[in-house]
Amino acid sequence: MVKLKNVIVAQSGGPSPVINNSLRGIVDTCRQMPDVFGTVYAGWHGIEGVLREELLDLSAQPAEEIALLGMTPAAGSIGTCRYKLKAKQTADFGRVIEVFKAHDVGYFFYIGGNDSMDTAHKIATVAHEAGLDLVATGGPKTIDNDVGDSEFKLVDHTPGYGSTARYWALQVQNANEENAGSCPADPVLVLQAMGRKIGFIPAAARLADPRREMPLQIYLAESGATLAEMADNVNDELRRSGRCIVVVSEGFDVGGLGERKDSFGHTMFSASETTVAQVVVNYLNSVGLAARGAARANVAGTDQRHNMIYASTVDLDEAYKVGQKAVLVAAHDGSGYMSTILREPGPIYNVRYDKAPLELVANSERAFPAAWIAPNRRDVTDDFVRYARPLIGDDWPSIPLVDGRQRFARLQRIFAPQVLPPYVPQAWRT
Repeated sequence: MVKLKNVIVAQSGGPSPVINNSLRGIVDTCRQMPDVFGTVYAGWHGIEGVLREELLDLSAQPAEEIALLGMTPAAGSIGTCRYKLKAKQTADFGRVIEVFKAHDVGYFFYIGGNDSMDTAHKIATVAHEAGLDLVATGGPKTIDNDVGDSEFKLVDHTPGYGSTARYWALQVQNANEENAGSCPADPVLVLQAMGRKIGFIPAAARLADPRREMPLQIYLAESGATLAEMADNVNDELRRSGRCIVVVSEGFDVGGLGERKDSFGHTMFSASETTVAQVVVNYLNSVGLAARGAARANVAGTDQRHNMIYASTVDLDEAYKVGQKAVLVAAHDGSGYMSTILREPGPIYNVRYDKAPLELVANSERAFPAAWIAPNRRDVTDDFVRYARPLIGDDWPSIPLVDGRQRFARLQRIFAPQVLPPYVPQAWRT
């Protein structure tokens, strides 16, 4: 009898409300193919857990807890990390191969964004060079929707984006009620959305008002607008409507913020010394508003990527299916691919699941289409609305409650026995 190869699945980068549904899709599908896959382990906190030989046994978990992953947001179940395997970290790559060999791992699934796909691609390459029979497959995840190409041919959208888009559509609806009631004292409300370089998240604010009936202005990082232009636009709206809601990307250029960087080299705006929204509010109040009162700010933080209440049912379904597809790709097509979602042509929203080579999506960074930025640079076009509207769904997710609280998956801390010497990841060493 041929001995089955074991599986490691891991997550990397910022989480999303639906990331665990991709994890569930992978675990369920591996369990449904017992003649192909052996024990399924999770790298505890991503590739860091692989390096430290911390492998959570998912095959030993109760079926109920695996099922509950579908309504468990963020990455608390198996953890995530922001550890990047760089080419010069040869010791790290060697350690990964050692761990895979020690635990008879033949399949590696990495759920994450463009940096994570780069890690999966590098591991696939190193394993091949080392003569290890390993199938490495990626599962896309990012709330920014920045994985893939700008023509949407490799992947139409990524799981996670639809839920964060829905969050913003509904947040702006609620903010509009606040602004309408409080405008005699607070005529301008500035909302800051995630999106370091790419504007898909702030653009989703338009889904709250597709007919453009609200006094809503949206400023993407790519818009090229200035603070002075923003102030003029806001005051024009105040003269028309007496109030204004401004949604601004955290990456909108307002000068220095005392930025902090994560280990991927990405700016962490929510950890910086000040925020774009506060700079905008200070500027608007200093130059003066064309209405009584003052501008105020709301700065959403990681709630944008971990709030299950706002999750899109479409996003939940697609996240699960893209996890399933990753397993099927690994079983039938071999190593070096990421599972993808592609939109079928036609007026009715429909998708199919496919694959793209890891080397094409590794470190890719799609741009927000310039044609989707309105000529006035303070809005997005109807073409964007048509693209994004199906992703936010039409129903509330069914979230289990016990004693008035959400019932999340609680995986048992059952780890594979450690058989290798302790290891300190290379980038941690002084």
